[in-house]
Amino acid sequence: MEIRIGLGDSMREIEVEMDDGTDQAEVIEEFTKAQADKESLWWLTDRKGKKVGVPVNKILFIEVGPTKEQRKVGFSA
Repeated sequence: MEIRIGLGDSMREIEVEMDDGTDQAEVIEEFTKAQADKESLWWLTDRKGKKVGVPVNKILFIEVGPTKEQRKVGFSA
């Protein structure tokens, strides 16, 4: 699963690739709870075990969905 996060201060989006077993509803619930509790950072753990802290008050949008298929390079018939 992939999460794309748009921040107010940045032109680029943050993309975090999560484990395939991650539940979309659970991720949305965790963000909603972090926002309601007025936490400064929302912590995510990516597929490789790295922790990513995202400032909750700077988030403009979150896109949660399946991982994009890899782009194919070359010609196909």
